Amino acid sequence: MAREKARYWDEVAEEWRVAPPQVLWRRHSDAINLALLRRWLPADRVQYLLKTDAFDEGIGGGLYPLLAAQAECIIEMDIAVPILCMARKRYPELQVIGADARCLPFAADSLAIIVSLSTLDHYHSQQEIATSLREFHRVLRPTGQLWLTLDNPVNPLVGLRNALPFRWLNRLGIVPYYVGATYGPRGLRRVLQEVGFDVRETGAVMHCPRVVAVAITRLLERHTRQKTQRRFLHFLLAFERLSYWSTRFLTGHFVAVRAVKR
Repeated sequence: MAREKARYWDEVAEEWRVAPPQVLWRRHSDAINLALLRRWLPADRVQYLLKTDAFDEGIGGGLYPLLAAQAECIIEMDIAVPILCMARKRYPELQVIGADARCLPFAADSLAIIVSLSTLDHYHSQQEIATSLREFHRVLRPTGQLWLTLDNPVNPLVGLRNALPFRWLNRLGIVPYYVGATYGPRGLRRVLQEVGFDVRETGAVMHCPRVVAVAITRLLERHTRQKTQRRFLHFLLAFERLSYWSTRFLTGHFVAVRAVKR
């Protein structure tokens, strides 16, 4: 099963390497993640920080410049070796390792921060997510922080997408790669507490209508100038004001959690 999963993500990575789609959309995704992490950065620089995938850095600008200013050593892991190679080519000083989040190759109590942005919502079951969370808890030092996002099933569009067959959505181009099980805000808080984390913050991010926004960014990439593209990205970021509304979990595509190891 692990080999099949790795082979699948290797194939996805190769497709994105040859002809990277959604370049403009990736810029928007990076901007949202950067804004989220800037709110959570601790005052002091840490020694070891792990990011549980290298997709952002392999495909686009990613988050490495921000994280590198926060930690002495940035380690990025991924199950897809081509993605790791792409990320390392872009950032030669980056430390990379091929690994699965369900079985981390790190010693207990060795990491200060784990950044896991929409990594665990590609498993087939919630049990696999919980297994990964236990691994995160094991390798984090006491009071170490976990910064985590998962697909938000409370959002009706995400819930509908997850209920429909992946093959249909993939053929239509709505979902470019496999999406799987996830937790809503309440379920995620519960499982984190069971594993041994104290949840300090819970929110929701990426509030624009994603399917429509992705389609528009594809058209803009092909037919407009950089100035028009920048204006549209600025327009999309305005939707993030919904993060402060009481309805944020109905509009946010991702649940975002900051938790601390007990």
